[in-house]
Amino acid sequence: MKKFRIMKTLLSILTLLLLTTGAINVKAQSQDRDLQFYRAPDKTGLNVFETSKDDDVEFDGFKLRIGGSNTLQFQSLTNDNGPDLVPNFNLATSNLDIDAQLADGVRMHLRTYLSSRHHAEAWVKGGYIQFDKLDFISEDLFASLMEKVTIKIGHMQNNYGDAHFRRSDNGQAMFNPFVGNYIMDSFTTEVGGEVYYQNNGLIAMVGLSNGKLNQSTVEGDVNTKASVLAKLGYDSQINEDFRFRLMGSIYHTGQAARTYVYAGDRAGARYYNVANGGDYSGRYNPSMNNELTAIMINPFFKYQGLEFFGLLEFASGKNLNEADTRNVTQAAGELIYRFGANENIYLGGRYNIVTGDNLAGETVEDVDITRFNIGGGWFMTNNILAKLEYVTQSYDGFSDEVLSQAGFDGIMLEAVISF
Repeated sequence: MKKFRIMKTLLSILTLLLLTTGAINVKAQSQDRDLQFYRAPDKTGLNVFETSKDDDVEFDGFKLRIGGSNTLQFQSLTNDNGPDLVPNFNLATSNLDIDAQLADGVRMHLRTYLSSRHHAEAWVKGGYIQFDKLDFISEDLFASLMEKVTIKIGHMQNNYGDAHFRRSDNGQAMFNPFVGNYIMDSFTTEVGGEVYYQNNGLIAMVGLSNGKLNQSTVEGDVNTKASVLAKLGYDSQINEDFRFRLMGSIYHTGQAARTYVYAGDRAGARYYNVANGGDYSGRYNPSMNNELTAIMINPFFKYQGLEFFGLLEFASGKNLNEADTRNVTQAAGELIYRFGANENIYLGGRYNIVTGDNLAGETVEDVDITRFNIGGGWFMTNNILAKLEYVTQSYDGFSDEVLSQAGFDGIMLEAVISF
């Protein structure tokens, strides 16, 4: 306990020093907070996926950007099974972001969760360094190649699928048109690297990680093989009114003590105390901890104010003690219409279903989970978003005493500030 208090004190001092450093530079930052090859954390970052290769920010020396996101929900849900719920506020969640322009074409990102559902203490989510130029080694080194190539290295969120670009990441909920993430939420942070190639709309990526969320060098803890991931697709603004994107992704690990692709979000879920309760209530983890192969296909288009995002995912794998491979499929579609001044208001709906083989003790059962969201939002400014949604979720095929009769529905309100 004493060591824990010391660590919290040191973290508080470090945070204060960083904020003080940012305050010294606040005048300069208020005039120019743009970084190279960077996704803005406010409304201007909507529908940005991989950072582009547009070199439209002039490098004028080291730049430090201190930002953050804060989110709060009012929940009014009813449980079909489980604890009785009353309307009230959820825990406010908060992120601290530190981004630095270290050199021309070299940027660092670090995110810390200051408040989250699953952890009471502040802790680092992860971070990375991104290279879009190699001029720091030698001027114009591989310049023509680096106009198309990006390199990312760190203990970072893996770029598997496109859904993570739109999901709520603890306090950062600006890019999610709804309150909750998908039922089978693909998200993990592992030590590794990714190399990107972008040219005339073509996007390709190959990555390698050590396959571990929690790191260890103890021999008994390191029974995990490396994981590989890759993406391939096309993204183009066809004309002034129409943008089209289609991406395919794969994540594969041969052996792992535990695979966190669907259990890596240590911040917790948005719908509190529903279904089987716990910090991840409302989500589903297929528990495929060995020989996992996950494939995700994501179509996206935007015609004027009308926007569609789709998800089709196939996961196969097994636990270490299982002989047979299990399969789970997830499908989802979001239809959003944005309108008003600068498209600052939107209405939309999302349908999400998960079906497949669920491990229940020593048996396997065929289950499905269905969720439907309908709602909208208002960007009061580029940094402030208010959301309102109706959500309903049902479970079928579970032998578990709670989940066999589980389901929930009701109203959610969410306020987001991000800068």
